[in-house]
Amino acid sequence: MNTHKHTNRLIHETSPYLLQHAHNPVDWHPWGEEALQRARAEDKPIFLSIGYSACHWCHVMERESFEDEETAALMNELFINIKVDREERPDLDAIYMDAVQAMTGQGGWPMSVWLTPEGKPFYGGTYFPKEPRYGMPSFQQVLRAVAEAYRERREMVEGQAERLASMLRRSASLRADGGELGEEILEEALGRMRQYFDEEDGGFGSQPKFPQPMTLDFALTQYVRSGNLDALYMAELTLEKMAHGGIYDQLGGGFHRYSVDAIWLVPHFEKMLYDNAQLLRTYLHAWQVTQRPLFRRVVEETIDYVLREMTAPDGGFYSTQDADSEGHEGKFFLWSQQEIESLLDPHTAAVFSDYYGVSARGNFEGKNILSVVRNVEQVAQRFKVSEAEVQEALRRGRAVLFAHRETRVKPARDEKILTEWNGLMIHALAECGVVLGRQDALAAAVRAAEFILAQMSQPDGRLYRSYKDGQARFNAYLEDYASFIRALIALYETTFDLRWLGEATRLAQIMFEQFYDPAGGFFQTGVDHEALVARRKDFVDNALPSGNSLAAEALLRLSVFLDKPEYRTEAGRILLMMKDAMAQQPTGFGRLLCVLDAYLSPSQEIAIVGRRDDPATQALLAEVRRRFLPHAVVALKEPDQESMLPLLQGRTLVDGKATAYVCENYACKLPVTSAEELAKMLDDLSAGR
Repeated sequence: MNTHKHTNRLIHETSPYLLQHAHNPVDWHPWGEEALQRARAEDKPIFLSIGYSACHWCHVMERESFEDEETAALMNELFINIKVDREERPDLDAIYMDAVQAMTGQGGWPMSVWLTPEGKPFYGGTYFPKEPRYGMPSFQQVLRAVAEAYRERREMVEGQAERLASMLRRSASLRADGGELGEEILEEALGRMRQYFDEEDGGFGSQPKFPQPMTLDFALTQYVRSGNLDALYMAELTLEKMAHGGIYDQLGGGFHRYSVDAIWLVPHFEKMLYDNAQLLRTYLHAWQVTQRPLFRRVVEETIDYVLREMTAPDGGFYSTQDADSEGHEGKFFLWSQQEIESLLDPHTAAVFSDYYGVSARGNFEGKNILSVVRNVEQVAQRFKVSEAEVQEALRRGRAVLFAHRETRVKPARDEKILTEWNGLMIHALAECGVVLGRQDALAAAVRAAEFILAQMSQPDGRLYRSYKDGQARFNAYLEDYASFIRALIALYETTFDLRWLGEATRLAQIMFEQFYDPAGGFFQTGVDHEALVARRKDFVDNALPSGNSLAAEALLRLSVFLDKPEYRTEAGRILLMMKDAMAQQPTGFGRLLCVLDAYLSPSQEIAIVGRRDDPATQALLAEVRRRFLPHAVVALKEPDQESMLPLLQGRTLVDGKATAYVCENYACKLPVTSAEELAKMLDDLSAGR
């Protein structure tokens, strides 16, 4: 029996975020022609609300306003109301976020934007409270004022809408004009990063602080390029502080979205697949550069978290975990000193509390977020025990508290499978899996790729964006194709199964057919996508790398594997379009700067001939993989097979032994057959000799 007083059109959707609103008294529509046609027929403005399931303030606004009968009645009377999951529709989210930022100077979620019946924005904001506070009007006041403006001052509203629409179309007119790409762009970007860098606590800016893995990866590439110790220091300090902070789940692994303070202590507690995918690779690269055990442990624990909590039974990775549980933000992750003392023996509890900064007063709303406040040596001296005993007490304490935490009500999980985000995680798990010998991680990456190709592909070979409850939906966007193509290339380089490179090549062709702009770069939406107020090109790396950054990176690698110089040319055109912006705003172009670094460096090709299961072949591969070689592509062929890949053609065993060929810009050094010889050659390569 239906016990809900209200049910709206969102009940037919698959998005967990939309389904959360299916029983609001608001007459919600999903985005689509039915809602737009109704707005035109009734000559009503549209109220568009965009959010996502792990968004804390989205839940607050729903409780305060969208579940309130009086507010809902006002919304239904004055507007056609549309609710969008930003993770399903990044095109709508990007267009209208640009508009809100242009109108207000800031953005965020929940996004609240009012549109003409033609979909053109004319007023917007983010969270509006039920009652006037924080210097903001109440949501009901805003609703009445917007409706009155639309009704009484139509000409002004339509003029504002047209000006905003024209502004939104500007990115489409960006062109790849002439100019040179040089190392001075990298140097200027690094210099500007230093200006924003927090020398005490790491990260960039003050608060809130975001992890910014792409920016940190760029810093690591600059250390590899030139030996710049400032670049290494920025990356290493930030990664250490984050790993010790409350932004990292000290019991279960994985990172929360961001820190609300400057010291990485108090996080916004949601966990996102895309953050953890990118941070996995950054911590792995930092471990390859420094060999610090802390960085490896973070990678191992985050892999465990992803496989345990974010992996679907049939393959593919879920999207997010909420910040809230039982109606309270962070409740699942918080501890009282009394609770810890009741679960652990007195000595273990004392050591654990000293190390993780646990107190009776707490550090967040009377409870404790676990963060490392002392090192093991300091705790050992304080308790007059060995460091090994401290380590054992901490291990024991973490295990007991984690097991107890598993009995709590868990935060909700958004079980959508998104092609773009899965591409990022497939890439990360494949790379981490082979470097660290984690076959479970590599196997999960392979299963996810197989799932996308089997369940999220259309009959004509194109991709879908989203999968939930047995249903694949929405034509994939540029970022879906580019992310998945890059992941498939990574799968080839970790498994040497040519089918992955074949799929990457096929999808790259579709990417050109659907998204390519002859003026340079790629549009976010395909040629047959519904007509929106603007067709954008996105270049900025925010929390996620932009579609154009990922496309340029994938094309650069494919150009080497397939000997397609035209792919390198297209990557260069994307870089040219953003060369000034990259230098001046490096934290907004972290991934694209890494692509520029690769573009300006000699291509490095490592071809290995040998049987995959031969220990000598594995020794050669291990020598390659323990290093951070951001510009190297790796290919392998069995001795008795011919390969279609140009960099493997004509390669043979030497003296019947597994053999490595190391080349720069297709000029090859003498082949080597021992790991020691290869190590020296790779060291020379890294040093630019």
